[in-house]
Amino acid sequence: MSKKDSVSPRFDLIELFFFAYRDFTGDPDVLLDELGFGRAHHRVLHFVHRNPGIRVSDLLEILKITKQSLGRVLKQLVDEDFICQEPGALDRRQRLLYTTEKGTDFCTRLSKLQSQRINKAIELMPDGSDEIVRQFLYLMIDENERSEVARLISKQTD
Repeated sequence: MSKKDSVSPRFDLIELFFFAYRDFTGDPDVLLDELGFGRAHHRVLHFVHRNPGIRVSDLLEILKITKQSLGRVLKQLVDEDFICQEPGALDRRQRLLYTTEKGTDFCTRLSKLQSQRINKAIELMPDGSDEIVRQFLYLMIDENERSEVARLISKQTD
């Protein structure tokens, strides 16, 4: 038996992840549900808001979803004036995505809810814990994806 096979499941941490994710996403779910939106809408809005002018192909890569899945959600967000699409300056076939004022306002409301939950938890931890949490989450990302995620996040905080 390999060492990998002999590892005991970390049910404590696995279940904490499930419950933390449930509550982390549950706060915005209430607002999303009022508009007939779901978590897919939230993810699309979040990454379009954080990456103005993002190409549809880049959004597909970030979300790791099919074009068909994105198409349904994106159509609803565009039709309801949360996101607008513009053709690329050099390649008119490209669709560049931006949040509208309505989309930006809604995305900000959702982010504030999640930030409140994060901040409450970090305040209950020892000083400097936010960096430990950041490192832990970063290391949970697939090793082959980390540098791209770090680039994406650093681009957004410049």
